[in-house]
Amino acid sequence: QMEDAFALYEQSNVSQIKTGYVADGGNIKRIDENGIARFEWHDGQFMVNEYLYNVKLAAKHKISINTHEPIKDTGLRRTYPNWIAREGARGQEFNAWGTPPNPPEHIPMLAFTRMLAGPMDFTPGIFDMSFNGLGGDTNRPQTTLAKQLALYVVMYSPIQMAADLPKNYLAKPDAFQFIQDVPTDWQQSIALDGEVGDFIVFARKERKRDNYSGNDWYLGAVTDENARTIEIKLDFLDKDKQFEAQIYQDGKNAEWKNNPYDLSIEKRTVTASDKLTLKLATSGGTAIRFKAL
Repeated sequence: QMEDAFALYEQSNVSQIKTGYVADGGNIKRIDENGIARFEWHDGQFMVNEYLYNVKLAAKHKISINTHEPIKDTGLRRTYPNWIAREGARGQEFNAWGTPPNPPEHIPMLAFTRMLAGPMDFTPGIFDMSFNGLGGDTNRPQTTLAKQLALYVVMYSPIQMAADLPKNYLAKPDAFQFIQDVPTDWQQSIALDGEVGDFIVFARKERKRDNYSGNDWYLGAVTDENARTIEIKLDFLDKDKQFEAQIYQDGKNAEWKNNPYDLSIEKRTVTASDKLTLKLATSGGTAIRFKAL
């Protein structure tokens, strides 16, 4: 079945697939060479071989794989470069049906733990912060809108999702502009500041390709349940150049519990000699595009 599916995808010019192995812990049934039914664990040898078979077969058909419910990343993406990303931690979906949902400190924790293993598909970009009814009055993203935008810079993945419904993006086109602009391929990444589980600030420079000049920088900053003010030097920017800083940040009255949508968008001209003061609301964030002028 998998061979036929990949052949069909290749024929249809499908180049990327997100696979999933949901709720399989200890319930993977196979028939061994003696006709006996066996049950396998997620990270056992049988399943490790299954994941590798999937990635190798996909490569044969020029398809890249983004694995959800994966085995842990051990560097095999170097051997199989079509294995572009994987989940491998509590992703955004746990804000829908996880009880409890991901707490405010979740992203500042992942940046220092899960992200060390390699790219993670967190499925960012949720614009609807309301309760979904799946878990009473608990299941919702515990973030501000600005923090959702910052995830595209903080959580590295060569493939990113716009994980919400189209109608929610149509309702907030100004905020959605950042998702349209931000790339997924970087030539340089710098961790500017952070504390484990508290906050993290990343700057990344886009790689030149397709519609990207290779001259723009992006910044993402997120915090835990504590509001904080962070001063950032812009000395990572290219010297002797001016940039238009397109800043998406928490509004004056933003806070994740009662006012997550308060978003301030502004533009200013900056250089490498400047500093920016980032004001993050509770479980808030800042996302910036530094467009080279």
